Amino acid sequence: MITLMLLALFVLSVNMGSIHVTYGELWSGLFIKYNDKVAVILDLRFPRIIIAMIAGGALAVSGVLFQAVLKNPLADPGIIGISSGSGFISAVIIAYFPALFFFTPIFSFIGGMTACLLVYNLSYKNGFSPLRIILVGIAVNSVFAGLSSVFNSISGQNYQSASELINANISMKTWEDVKLLAIYTVIGFIFALIISGRCNLLALEDKTVRGLGVNTNILRAVVSVSAVLLASITTAVAGTISFVGLIVPHMGRLIVGSDHKKLIPFSALLGAFIMLLADTIGRLIAYPYEISPAVIMSVFGGPFFIILLKRSDKTYGN
Repeated sequence: MITLMLLALFVLSVNMGSIHVTYGELWSGLFIKYNDKVAVILDLRFPRIIIAMIAGGALAVSGVLFQAVLKNPLADPGIIGISSGSGFISAVIIAYFPALFFFTPIFSFIGGMTACLLVYNLSYKNGFSPLRIILVGIAVNSVFAGLSSVFNSISGQNYQSASELINANISMKTWEDVKLLAIYTVIGFIFALIISGRCNLLALEDKTVRGLGVNTNILRAVVSVSAVLLASITTAVAGTISFVGLIVPHMGRLIVGSDHKKLIPFSALLGAFIMLLADTIGRLIAYPYEISPAVIMSVFGGPFFIILLKRSDKTYGN
């Protein structure tokens, strides 16, 4: 069902914008004969749509993994600072070391791991406290977001690509960006699927998991690295986008349950749908102006986060 919904939204989104063609013209322009309007749609609109879907899927799976490893339903790579750490390093690389563009995801991953280690180290005290993780994560996120804002302010128009990354603007993405995002994301998805069965063990007590012959520390490290990889890859290309990794896993659990072998692939599809929906709404809601999908997700994700906090008072409040 979610696959059909994603396909339908993709078809609708392709023909939404300043340039309109019939679907017959679109098909003909893509596969039969050259059409100027279709060429513009192919070069500008298609990459944007595909990046939105891949980014949404990657962030959703990253959120699933973080919530599993931290045993915290409020964990999200944007909220706990992973995305902002990745975004800051990516912006610096794009602005000052453009020759390293194709290695941006690697540096972004380093930034994400730095933020992740900071959150883990600062929040660990005789175990992980869900409340402490969120508070430390928000603090780390604020630091990196502030650094990004300072960088954006002093760089100005001289570093437009870096500015677009910080503001999560995907309107001018190209097929090269699609290729870059897809290569690293496929690796991350495969890795997440391989460890999906082990993620179910993280819901158990550590003593029980160790009794099954599994090293919990190594398992947590592997899952964390996978989550950071997916979030960092997305941030390196699409910018910092919050709440996708928070909303989608909760919706996924309501629909397919908590088995990560089902939850991870379903969340990837649902995340792609929600992110593409946010991008499509952003293109239409204030036409001819555009609103970043990151802003749309923040508008809807903020209230969702507050609702989760209020429902979690008994667990995290005292």
